[in-house]
Amino acid sequence: METLFAGPSTYPFYCGENEVTDRQPLVDNQQREGVPVFALDETGQKTDEVIGYSRDCSHATQVNYFYRSTNDGDFYPLEKANGDVDQVTVNGKVTDFVVRLETGTINRFFYAIAVLRGNGETAANPRASNWNRRLIYQLRGGVGVGRRQGDISKGDIITRRADQLARGYAIAFSNANQTSNHYNIWLAEDTARRVKKQFVALYGEPLYTVGVGGSGGAIQQYLFAQNAPGLLDAAIPLYAYPDMVSQTIYVFDCEPLEYFFDVVDADNPRWRDASERTVIEGLAANRNVESRFQSLKKAAALFDGRYRDGTEGATECTQGWRGLVPLVNNPNFVHFIKSYADDVAEKVHWTHWEDLRQFYGADQTGYANSAWDNEGVQFGLQALVRGSISVDTFLRINATIGGWKSQQNQGDEKLWFMNGSLFPVDLSMWSDQNMRLGSLDRPARRTRASRDAIEGIYRSGHVFLGDVEIPIIDLRHYLDGELDMHHSSASFSARERIRRARGHTDNQLIWVSHKRYTPLDEALDTMDRWMQNIIEHPERGVASNRPVDASDQCFDSEGNVMAAGAEVWNGEWNHKPTGECMQQYPIYSTSRQVAGAPITGDVFKCALQPVEKAVTKGIYGPQSEAIAEHMDEMQRIFPTGVCNYDLPDLARPGGDLIPGDSPVRIAGHLIAPDYRLPVDQMADDEVEGEEPQPVSVSLPPEQRVN
Repeated sequence: METLFAGPSTYPFYCGENEVTDRQPLVDNQQREGVPVFALDETGQKTDEVIGYSRDCSHATQVNYFYRSTNDGDFYPLEKANGDVDQVTVNGKVTDFVVRLETGTINRFFYAIAVLRGNGETAANPRASNWNRRLIYQLRGGVGVGRRQGDISKGDIITRRADQLARGYAIAFSNANQTSNHYNIWLAEDTARRVKKQFVALYGEPLYTVGVGGSGGAIQQYLFAQNAPGLLDAAIPLYAYPDMVSQTIYVFDCEPLEYFFDVVDADNPRWRDASERTVIEGLAANRNVESRFQSLKKAAALFDGRYRDGTEGATECTQGWRGLVPLVNNPNFVHFIKSYADDVAEKVHWTHWEDLRQFYGADQTGYANSAWDNEGVQFGLQALVRGSISVDTFLRINATIGGWKSQQNQGDEKLWFMNGSLFPVDLSMWSDQNMRLGSLDRPARRTRASRDAIEGIYRSGHVFLGDVEIPIIDLRHYLDGELDMHHSSASFSARERIRRARGHTDNQLIWVSHKRYTPLDEALDTMDRWMQNIIEHPERGVASNRPVDASDQCFDSEGNVMAAGAEVWNGEWNHKPTGECMQQYPIYSTSRQVAGAPITGDVFKCALQPVEKAVTKGIYGPQSEAIAEHMDEMQRIFPTGVCNYDLPDLARPGGDLIPGDSPVRIAGHLIAPDYRLPVDQMADDEVEGEEPQPVSVSLPPEQRVN
């Protein structure tokens, strides 16, 4: 069965396991396409006899019942109950904690629907008597490049959402909404719509549907809210990013910068303290966190001097992102490639770009286009202006870093844990074999993205533009100090995109907590009051129905609210005095912000300006004169010019990408969109009266720009 609107199914497609039913997929061909399906013996165990093959990984719908045991709090098949069935109170009545779990496949992916067993129901005829009329659509994260179904187990939905099931919430989920399997938002939306229809057919329309899920699961919530109003009525994104594709903008900078610190400038003792690298990378770093590659580096140092740098600590680039650039960008690598026959695997370009080829397009080589670009990016610009690095260091970094080789010119990866081979003698942690690197004498050529690819991914709805009407509680643990990839500044990137699109952010709250406490129940309760207000007074819209006590806030390890209110997250990012929550949980930035880009993080291709013009505009601050003295080097490094972040993304399509004005359906009511005055100025733009002023520098007449 094909999708409703996400396009034809892609092959090869690797089947996962339904660990709930322990059943094999259904046979759909005898041509040896897909995975083999085996005959069963009289005890139900697989034999060696192949009875056919499954290309599409379909499973028959099945219902299982699980109960929570009073002995250990875990869930077991209902038939194993022995007087140990736990009880809960829902809708004012005490009932057994028994969950009906339905699984099957929709759009080739596993789906699951879990609801407390109703009074007098059977597997074929569920009853909604113990449902509180609220539906949680669960979404999950990870980084995936398509072509696999993924697995499903009772733990994915029942154990994970036990607290919410105990309160009467219904839960719906699909592997198509787990981004470790793919990042095609059309396919994710298509599947979510069909899973909801299946739910409604079983139980009826919910009072409202709230999204819950982290990382890639949070991205889906932001994009569903933008692209598919009515699919979710409310959102609780956890560990959120605005979208996936704009994360590549700075993440792809990580390894070239780390290579510079580790190898090119290895004699500089400054970079041996990993925390010093933040001045260039923007992301958090900590000299007291042990690198997860420490043992590997010690072993590699026996035969490769590049690993004898003696670095103390680690960075978010290495702890959080190392290994993901090849997964997204290298057509020769995917970590589950052994799931396919060699001759099949060799025919596939294993990249995110290829998986979304219908949006990115392809070039004359047959490889999908990439949206990544670093032409004109001045790495470390703000560090230079602030005096944190010298002009010489600034020049060396920017001369060294060229970019990533084109798809057809990339080779295999050389990290043993990624490619499954034995420890290679030519180990490379940085994938430098796939980089374009240079020197001051011969600066590296930068990567120029396909503008068609960027335009296509914008128009396809994979970039979060900020046009969202529904209530949002953006919730996360504070993990920046641990160099976790889920850095808290991403919440403010999303906030600024919303402000830019709508003129306000009154429908988005940001909650950050110590990692030992998760205020999800508080978020659900706050969201429930918000949704009840909307249902009772739809004419007031979303922002005006926000409960008066619902605001930005931060929590300590015991769940106490440390501070709450409109000012608590103010800080350098919006040019306001630092708020109480920001003092407790400070945010970092990215390499592109250090290079001058806005906090929105959505400039794929910057507008360019001649180096001479940048100098006379004063973007180098106190270093303008020194940069002018190195004009020859600057022109060699940036032959086409440097980024002018005063202008919008050069590749963003023209026209109105945000429709506006159309009512949004929330909880069955048409809600008038709450747009305010247009916002042109970004929060991290210089405020009025503080624009960079032209400076007087000594440029030769032939280098002056009028």
